Amino acid sequence: MNPGDRIRVDRADRTYEGVLLPSSTDDHLVVKLEGGYNVGVDREGADVEVLAEDVYEIDGADAAGDEGAASEIEFDDDLPTISLISTGGTIASTVDYRTGAVTAQFDAEDVLRAVPDLAGRANYRGRVVANILSENMEPPIWRDLAQAVYEEIEAGADGVVVMHGTDTMQYSASTLAFMLETPVPIVFTGSQRSADRPSSDNVMNAVSAVEAAKSDCAEVLVCMHATESDDVCALHRGTRVRKNHTSRRDAFETVGAEPLGTVDYETSEADAASDSQAASSRETVAIEFRRDYRQRGETDLVVEPELEDDVELLKFTPGMDPQFLDVVEGAAGLVIEGTGLGHVHTDLIPRIEELIEDGTTVVMTSQCLEGRVCDRVYDTGRDLLEAGVVEAGDTLPGTAKVKLMWALEHADDVEEAMSTSLAGEIQERSVPWE
Repeated sequence: MNPGDRIRVDRADRTYEGVLLPSSTDDHLVVKLEGGYNVGVDREGADVEVLAEDVYEIDGADAAGDEGAASEIEFDDDLPTISLISTGGTIASTVDYRTGAVTAQFDAEDVLRAVPDLAGRANYRGRVVANILSENMEPPIWRDLAQAVYEEIEAGADGVVVMHGTDTMQYSASTLAFMLETPVPIVFTGSQRSADRPSSDNVMNAVSAVEAAKSDCAEVLVCMHATESDDVCALHRGTRVRKNHTSRRDAFETVGAEPLGTVDYETSEADAASDSQAASSRETVAIEFRRDYRQRGETDLVVEPELEDDVELLKFTPGMDPQFLDVVEGAAGLVIEGTGLGHVHTDLIPRIEELIEDGTTVVMTSQCLEGRVCDRVYDTGRDLLEAGVVEAGDTLPGTAKVKLMWALEHADDVEEAMSTSLAGEIQERSVPWE
């Protein structure tokens, strides 16, 4: 019995039939079921029957179970070089059959093996900065990531794809947009659903991200599904994107505007099916930009990775006790998600003023998904301005936090920096759109 065999497993009055996959532990069998999902079965007490041998080719192992088979990625002088940087997350994950949960385990080379459609689109360099689930992202990793991206571009990469967990991707993309001035595209991508699921979005997102990294848009982008179907990926500016759904494949949206552009994956697949030369067909992926962006080569490469870590993000809610602000006493910075135009209960204003007098920079954003703060309309807002609160326009709260972390280290005038668009985080106008 070897990986690649079709088997039937009977255990504890349950029957599983499918293809045997390699297992991370000797205590469990891993079976790919007909529906595409994988299941882990305890070997103890299991009755196993081999129905057919060698029916399925296993990535990284041949049908006899030999380890070490890897995809061949040949260097082509006519192709651009794309650096794949892995931080972990679902796009580079597998199932831990000890717990039944998804865990980040793959490095960048594993992603190339897992997504063979990447072959022929570029020459690749792989680099692992972290191997974490994105909820474990921290400022020190942001600094390492920025430095790694800088080094890859300095070494000649024509574009960079950062593979990242989706839950905190918007924070990391925003952070790198402030840390780096880049002459080439830096594209974040991930997947909402792991590779073992038939509805996984990892292949389409990875392919589309590589194509975006070959484009002329030299900005930090987020490339994820634009719809629930496998047809188009959206290219979001890293400082304006937000994850708006826990599990949908099209969870990411550009707030207050349409995405910068799209990658037509459906066109790519149709061309590939009708063209016998895969490399040629893969070059026909349709990328369309709908808004202005910074062009490739327009700026020199600069990295400024230092951050002030002591910055907090606080969401105001009705009935909040002013003493709650004691938790940020002595902090270097505080971003508040206020109501509407940027307000809090008037009872909190004296405590906020004390924080500012003690050296904490306090920045106001809005809980609303669209529109900008304007503390000159109502008395509460005017009192906040008089207390020394800084308005952040229509900067998203999470983006405002990482921007303040960066500005406290690099800006000569932090108030001016927070009210000025440095990386597309503040739009010129807030208008409705469909």
